[in-house]
This record gives sequence, C-alpha cells and structure tokens, in this order.
Amino acid sequence: MATARDFRMNPEPDARPDPLPPSPDAASTPRGEAIVREEGAQTDFSNAMSYGDYLCLDQVLSAQHPLSPAHDEMLFIVQHQASELWMKLMLHELRAAISRIAADDLPNAFKMLARVSRILEQLVHAWDVLATMTPPEYSAIRPYLGPSSGFQSWQYRCIEFSLGNKNAAMLKPHAHSPARLAEVRAAHEAPSLYDEALRLLARRGLAMPQSHLQRDWTQPYAASEAVEQAWLQVYRQPQQHFDLYQLGEELTDLEDAFRLWRFRHVTTVERVIGFKRGTGGTGGVSYLRKMLDTVLFPELWRLRTEL
Repeated sequence: MATARDFRMNPEPDARPDPLPPSPDAASTPRGEAIVREEGAQTDFSNAMSYGDYLCLDQVLSAQHPLSPAHDEMLFIVQHQASELWMKLMLHELRAAISRIAADDLPNAFKMLARVSRILEQLVHAWDVLATMTPPEYSAIRPYLGPSSGFQSWQYRCIEFSLGNKNAAMLKPHAHSPARLAEVRAAHEAPSLYDEALRLLARRGLAMPQSHLQRDWTQPYAASEAVEQAWLQVYRQPQQHFDLYQLGEELTDLEDAFRLWRFRHVTTVERVIGFKRGTGGTGGVSYLRKMLDTVLFPELWRLRTEL
C-alpha cells in the first residue's frame, strides 16, 4: 500500500509544476546559434590564437597564383601543392622511421611506416582529381608552365633517395638552389630505409654480407642472394623473428603503395597529355614507365617464390 512518502517522491503527472516558458531570446534565436551558445563555443578570437592562425592559412591559401586565364589551372596548382604537403609529412615520417630502426626501436618505426603507406594512398587518390583535367584543358595552361615540372620536386627526390633509389644525376635539377641541393645530397649520401633494415638483421645475428653493411651509400642498391637467404630465415620462422617478420611486411606494404602511386602517375599523365614530352624535358610517359621497373626491396619480393 502506498504511503504519503511514496506520493511525495512520485507525484502524479498533473501534480508536476509547469515548465518555465522559453525566454524571449531563446524563441527568437536561430537553432544553429542556440546550439553554439549551449555548447559554449568560443567565437571571439580578437585576443587569442585562432584555427587560421595556428595553420597559417592566410599564407597557405594565398599561395595559388595562376599564370594563365584558364579556369582549370587552379586545379593543377592545388593538386601539386597538396601533394607536396603530403610529401613533407612522408619525409618527416620516413626520416624518423629510419632513425628508429637504427636505434632498434621497431614498435615506433612500424607506426611511422604504416603512416607513410597511408599517405601514399592519399597521393594515389590525388591523381584521381587531376585526371578530371582533359587534354584541351591542360593544353590551355601548358605554355605558361615553362620548364617547371614535378621532375624537379626536391621532396620527391629525397623520398626516392630515402627509399634506396639512388641516382647522382638527380642532384643536378637542384643545383641552382644551394640549400635545397644540400638537403637532397644529404639524403643521397645517407643509408636508406632498406640499408638500415639490413643492418638491423645483422645486429640480430642473421648472416649478412659485409658488402651490404658498409658500402658507398650513394650507389644504387644491388640485390644479393645472401640477403635473400637472411630474409628467408625470418619468414620461415616468423614466431622466432616476429618483429623482423613484421618489418619485412611493413616494407612490402610501403613499396606496394609506392608502386600504385607511380602507376597512377603514369596513367594520369597519359590520359591528360598522351605521349607528349614532359615540361621538364623527359619523355613524359615513356620516362615514367621506365620508373615502374624500379624495385626498392628486391629480396622481399623474390623470397615469396621460395616460400
């Protein structure tokens, strides 16, 4: 049986007080503004750092200067600038991953290498946007480009050198800028990502030829049967060498993504300009197709046939 206390704690619906009427301000405030007020969002940045301040958006968004009257030049500029920003992050992660592998810190290196692979996925999709440019649209801006070309991207060159595709001839396009040349040369002369991976295998007791542990790092990497045998030992005993096994797969993922990026580059260029020569003086599609044959980590691909 209900007591008086029960009724006090659970009053009947008609005994509840009427809700307060909305304030005149609330009734007249648009819903969007009301939500901003309710959430307490800060809207006055006259004396504080704003989103645009932190990202330096005024500088970034004012860095597009089309030279032609063509509408589509903005696409061409933004796509390449966005790609260079992704490459800046890729270099940041690659350099850190190389140093972490050299320090035997594989967990952090794995995180960085995985991020590089995801950045490459973003760069692959960037070609999808540029592919919306038709041949007549590109022809309208091409005369304004002069000899400028992605072939001259110093960040891309540092990425290639860091991944082991060393080529001294690729220093020359940067000779006009001493600061840039110094940065590209440093990547050219340093051990690559794969070089450091092989040195790690040697530190873990796997047989590694001395020719691949101490060499002229400016020379292109040469595949080795002995290196392949070392990797095979890792892959045949993955539980015993699990972190090295994971390293091998992270490197394979990275090269897989890098190949896709190169392939989409070739197909996009062929779609937009056909077989015309590139603005940087290369054969265009013919040059890019030759680059598809480059293998960065050859033993990691060859060992799959042996397993």
